[in-house]
Amino acid sequence: MEWRPLLDLLFPAQCACCNALGSGLCESCSPKGENIRIRLPGLAVTALGPYEDSLRSAVLALKDGRRDVAEALGQAMARLVERGSLLVPIPTTARRRRVRGADGVALVARHAADLAGAGFLIALEQRSGDAQRGRSRAQRLAARGRFACQAGSMAGKRVILFDDVCTTGSTLRDCAAALREAGALVEHAVVIAVAKSGDPWREPIPN
Repeated sequence: MEWRPLLDLLFPAQCACCNALGSGLCESCSPKGENIRIRLPGLAVTALGPYEDSLRSAVLALKDGRRDVAEALGQAMARLVERGSLLVPIPTTARRRRVRGADGVALVARHAADLAGAGFLIALEQRSGDAQRGRSRAQRLAARGRFACQAGSMAGKRVILFDDVCTTGSTLRDCAAALREAGALVEHAVVIAVAKSGDPWREPIPN
């Protein structure tokens, strides 16, 4: 039995920012400015916008398990995804997946991949139960080796990492290292938002 129409009737999609019905992120609240592009060591990152206002509201709703928001963000992120590319989402912890009922980043990545005509692969897992949320900046930067590639050999596969927020960039770099150890080619990442930071290795790339 198809439950989606019933769920949509009982729990209609609602904008995470202004609460308007119809979409997890309505047209009025969707980011309208230019995308943000930064460069981390060995990795170019593109984001819809800064981690503030409507994007911050949408990401927080995504972390609360809002699937309507995941679909809306997937639609917005699809324009950042190259057709034929392979998206690999950054995984959350198993505990957070149990609490939320799903991995929000993976949901957004899958929607974006489907709309953009790209591939999608769950290839990473966290080696520890630690999450970056709640850590200090110094702790985030010091964290290494927290991820492993569970997809076996990735030799020669060109991968684009996918995450919700880039803060210091340590998680993206850690995941890129794990995939490169498995043979993947990782040069780019796409994220929903970029948090403000004065880190000197975060070099802006002109649009």
